[in-house]
Order: sequence, then C-alpha cells, then structure tokens
Amino acid sequence: MDRLAATIEARRTADPASSWTAQLLAKGPAKCAEKFGEEAVEAIIEAVRGDRARLASEAADALYHLTVMLAACGVPLSDVWAELERREAQSGLAEKAARGR
Repeated sequence: MDRLAATIEARRTADPASSWTAQLLAKGPAKCAEKFGEEAVEAIIEAVRGDRARLASEAADALYHLTVMLAACGVPLSDVWAELERREAQSGLAEKAARGR
C-alpha cells in the first residue's frame, strides 16, 4: 500500500492525458470520492455473488481508488496506519462505543 501511495503521489504531476491517476487527482476530491464509492459497491456486489476472482479484482480497484481519494484530500497513508495502530489497543466494540454510534 505504501508503494501504491508513492506511485500515486509521483503521478500527481503527470500529464492527465497520459495518466488515469493524474486525471482523477486533477478532478479533485469529490470525483475521487465518487470513483472510490463506485469501486466499493462493485466489490460488495462480487462479495455477495461469491465470485472470489472478481472480488479480488474489484478489491484491488477499491484499494487503488481509496488511496487516490486519500491523496486528493491530503491524507497520507501514515495517518491511516497511525489510526489503525491506535485502535489496536481496544476491542472493536469499545472503539465503536467511544465514537458514540
């Protein structure tokens, strides 16, 4: 994931005519979020269908688009890793309760 994030960051300044990543980033956070949502839904559909190969493919797309969205919003993966590490100290149920949801 860190290598993917570095590749996405490197392509930020690429010519949008030659880079899908550059095109997405040029369109801004809202478009990047929309694309992530589309890919997440496609992964969900394949999970429900039980097609493991298609799920793996759609999950890869979702991870890529999540990482692009984070980059578009200026959130480095290190922030996500730090949040996951912080959560390791408590159960998922306690973490949910702490969020008030």
